[in-house]
Amino acid sequence: MSNTPDIPARDFLKLWWQVAILSFGGPAAQIGVMQRLIVDDKRWLRQDEFNHALNFCMLLPGPEAQQLATYIGWRLKGVPGGVLAGVLFVLPGALVMLGLSLLYVTVGQTGLVEGLLFGLKCAVLAIVAQALLGMAGKVLVGRAALAIAGSAFVAMFLFGLPFPLIILLAALAGWLVYAQPSGDTPSVPKVRAVPVKVSISVLVLWLSPLLLLLVFLGRDSVWTQIAGFFSLVSVLSFGGAYAVLAWVAQFAAETQGWIRAEEMLDGLGLAETTPGPLILVTQFVGFLATWRHASGMDPLLAGSLGGVLTTWVMFAPSFLWIFLLAPWVERLRSNMRVAAALRGITAAVVGVIAFLAGWFALRLLFSELREVSLFGLVLELPIWSSVDPAAVGVSLAAAILLFLFRLGLFSVVALSAMGGWILTL
Repeated sequence: MSNTPDIPARDFLKLWWQVAILSFGGPAAQIGVMQRLIVDDKRWLRQDEFNHALNFCMLLPGPEAQQLATYIGWRLKGVPGGVLAGVLFVLPGALVMLGLSLLYVTVGQTGLVEGLLFGLKCAVLAIVAQALLGMAGKVLVGRAALAIAGSAFVAMFLFGLPFPLIILLAALAGWLVYAQPSGDTPSVPKVRAVPVKVSISVLVLWLSPLLLLLVFLGRDSVWTQIAGFFSLVSVLSFGGAYAVLAWVAQFAAETQGWIRAEEMLDGLGLAETTPGPLILVTQFVGFLATWRHASGMDPLLAGSLGGVLTTWVMFAPSFLWIFLLAPWVERLRSNMRVAAALRGITAAVVGVIAFLAGWFALRLLFSELREVSLFGLVLELPIWSSVDPAAVGVSLAAAILLFLFRLGLFSVVALSAMGGWILTL
């Protein structure tokens, strides 16, 4: 693909392993890690190229951070690069979740790696703060951008507006404010369309398990129901994991009885402490569903296969959306009105990431939150007496190492993990 750096395959592979291993803390943290490594450190993409990719992925159903990884991999190395980046982004977290699921049903909840994961989450909070400030400094230029970003933050924090609605309103605001002639037209790389057979192949691979299960096991089989339900979730999960978790919990716990409500919360806790997309909680649901309904198969084997099946039908569509739509979206960058709308989305994304970072910080630094009604609005505020001194201390230390001493990313992560482990001994 033209207008992209000639990156050695070894460096490309190493980069995505680093991204995958550091992908704790939800989409805000994961986007922050990619921003730091790909734009700031490696300089493989310019900031405007990264923003454009992020804006596009925010509009798609499914895990936006994994789709961003797939998109960037495609931009840098074509279809093979997109597949490699997308798979590596999910694989470590999926393997960790599988291991934790096995431990969950055999020996119960385990604290073997609790301290290390605690330290990692504290480091991720500092990384997100650094990436957010860097992105804001580059994107929020002018009062209009500040207003759009602030409005997006307020819309989520105070009013709980749906994420897709915020993005649509931001696009409209950008179109109204920025769609004026200027000489600052973005340079657009020449890209080749992905062959149609690639998209068809992904579609066939995605739906084949569902069709085979339907033919051989019937529609009443738990395997068929899992494949069908999570295939539907994958194409309707706009707005990130939390937008669909209530739906998943209601269907899996109340309608189907695959899991208990408290197990759904346990699964969410496990997903919060593993690398990769938070939507990997669905893998835990699929594991427990087939573990409980093994139908003569070894329960641990059935659970493992159910987890793999759920992960496949949840993440395979992401490759389809990227390979089918990305080349077309790249060509739209030279369209002034589209560029203006995307500029508005870019500003809103900063506000959204700020909200997500705050959401993550509240739950990391405080053990209890309370809902407060104010002028008809419901705010979620911390109970100050529930502050976790260890979390505050490790997070603050990580921030000092990053901002003041400018220590490398992996050194900060390693020291934070060690600190978390020591504090939980």
